[in-house]
Amino acid sequence: MDLTYETDRLILKVLKGDSAEAVLNFYLDNKNLFERYEPERPDNFYTVEHQKAVLICEYNLTVKLSAVRFYVFRKEQPDQIIGTICFRNITRSFYQSCEIGYKFDLRYQHQGYAFEALCMGISVMFADLGLHRIEANVMPCNKPSIRLLEALGFGLEGTSRDLAKIRGRWEDHLRYSLIQASYDTNSQTHPAGSPD
Repeated sequence: MDLTYETDRLILKVLKGDSAEAVLNFYLDNKNLFERYEPERPDNFYTVEHQKAVLICEYNLTVKLSAVRFYVFRKEQPDQIIGTICFRNITRSFYQSCEIGYKFDLRYQHQGYAFEALCMGISVMFADLGLHRIEANVMPCNKPSIRLLEALGFGLEGTSRDLAKIRGRWEDHLRYSLIQASYDTNSQTHPAGSPD
């Protein structure tokens, strides 16, 4: 697996600690949006020091192939983060699976960027890492995320009750999955108006 990939319009990169300020700016710019769907942040989350520590940890997890987080950039603005996609809890043995997560800057949604980045990331997980299954958990109220998962070929498996504590409240999540054998990378495109 490489640390950088390119699509038609995007660059996907695993970042190191020296990118902490750019990552912090990405989170600050989208604080209200992201916090709607995620667990409460630690008190020091919105600091360069915290983001640097997280990036170092994530880089080490990538080296071990236990989790991979790509930050997403447009080719015409290769220094501005527009999103991130993550493949975490990579499990080998007889599972060969992982969980997927993603978030994109509000200014770059509904332009096909998330779909394009996730197509590449999913292909890397299946082709380069040899995984069999990718799972996704999404809150029922997050309709854009559900449309994106369905456009990528994920199928609904059921509801995970009280799966995660979001903003101080336990929330149900819909559980989706994508199986490698049913994912044809050649058929994945990023048409105008794609669901992200």
